[in-house]
Amino acid sequence: MLPIEDVLQPPLLTSDLPGLGGKIKAIPEDFEVEEIPAYEPSGAGDFLYLWIEKRDMGAEYFTRQIAKRLGIGPGDVGTAGLKDRHAVTRQMVSVPAAVESRLAQLDGDGITVLRVNRHTNKLRSGHLHGNRFRVLIRSAGGSPAPDMQASRLHYEITDRIREHGLPNYYGTQRFGHDGETLHLGLALLRGETPAKPIRSPFMKKLALSAVQSALFNHVLAQRFRDGLLRRVLPGDVMCKIPFGGMFVAIDVATEQQRFDKREIVTAGPIFGRKTFAAAQEASQREKVALAAIGLSESSFHGFGKLLQGTRRHNLVYVDNLTADAETDGLRLTFTLPAGSYATVLLREFSKSDIVLEEAD
Repeated sequence: MLPIEDVLQPPLLTSDLPGLGGKIKAIPEDFEVEEIPAYEPSGAGDFLYLWIEKRDMGAEYFTRQIAKRLGIGPGDVGTAGLKDRHAVTRQMVSVPAAVESRLAQLDGDGITVLRVNRHTNKLRSGHLHGNRFRVLIRSAGGSPAPDMQASRLHYEITDRIREHGLPNYYGTQRFGHDGETLHLGLALLRGETPAKPIRSPFMKKLALSAVQSALFNHVLAQRFRDGLLRRVLPGDVMCKIPFGGMFVAIDVATEQQRFDKREIVTAGPIFGRKTFAAAQEASQREKVALAAIGLSESSFHGFGKLLQGTRRHNLVYVDNLTADAETDGLRLTFTLPAGSYATVLLREFSKSDIVLEEAD
């Protein structure tokens, strides 16, 4: 049985430090997100690149609204990543240049076009480097700003994350309410009948992806408990920071030095038929994690392109993390690479599921 605590409540980097409690997203302005595009539009081409601010609007509804207001199909709208619903977000959106005369129809009811440019290709998922966040954790019960002891505490948490990096867990929103999406995916991989019918290809993909994410969390959580978060193991798959190819660690001492200099990072498994293989001790640890829940590497081979597999950085560095006390609570500002979860970082400060329940 996959340990649900490793999936929904994996071990914290700062578990020895008390939490601040509180909650996020009391109002959308408490949670601001801004994309960091992978590239800037060239200024010419058949696509309009719109820098848009949206407020309190889910990602799927946002895409449908863009299409509806411009009179195009949802498939003609390009986005680089999904953004939180109960938030103020700024992101790039692409649409065909033929709709330029209708752009005035976009503004209003939660959508504001801030800038327009042109580019040669449609924007696609993954075309971003990361996201900048500005988040207010409101004090529980609306109490005043944290006292001096609490202020020292949030500086300790901040300093540790800056120094050691943040375990790159997937957030609980990945797994559905009470892990429902995860359980659907596990049933599919085990060849069982799901408790709830899967009625769409999208839901099937989501459920299988939830298992991949859960297993990543589990393998990383076990590594953390064994004191191996910042240790390079024989056979570990390594990635260059911030971007770069993968390779297997053979000369562990040399790779450990590069790891400590933040040149490279260990990469955990997103299991699939094309996952870059680990070796030696690292490979054995991954196989043990699979076997413990009745799966093997071959379990992921019967689903075509739905389970390609890859690797994910075990750690992300949050050097620009700041935490400032305000009248209503604690204001955090930080940048995360694409695919990393703000709620994972926020949980280090709150030590509370309130943050996770409020997140999308």
